[in-house]
Amino acid sequence: MTFKILFINGPNLNLLGEREQSQYGSITYDELKELCIKKSNELDIKLEFVQSNIEGEIVTWIQKAKGKQDGIIINAAGFTHTSVAIRDALQIFDKVKIELHISNIYKREEFRKKSLISDVATGGIFGLGSDGYILAIIAVHKILNNENR
Repeated sequence: MTFKILFINGPNLNLLGEREQSQYGSITYDELKELCIKKSNELDIKLEFVQSNIEGEIVTWIQKAKGKQDGIIINAAGFTHTSVAIRDALQIFDKVKIELHISNIYKREEFRKKSLISDVATGGIFGLGSDGYILAIIAVHKILNNENR
């Protein structure tokens, strides 16, 4: 069975490879996207991989996913700590949702330790670098397969 997954990337993730390599590594956004698409194809997942620096666009993508996507993986980046709107949209999406962060937000500045979306996510992956992206795809695939047995 082919699953449809929306993979949302929030603000500044388009600058991967350029910004704070000690936190985010040297992989570029395009390289990461290619790895995710390759893994998704291996698992027979139709992956829509998007990025925006605009909160409202992310909310709209989540709203449009309802009824069309089987799951969402989201790295809301800085919006994780500030966006009630993204949290509310995710809460309305009643399927699998994985929260993802390249860095471990719980080992960073105090303001980053509060996620507004963790309590509406099915699960979370934190601090495993770009490998977390592949692990999130595998996790969604496994959850969806178990739900459809």
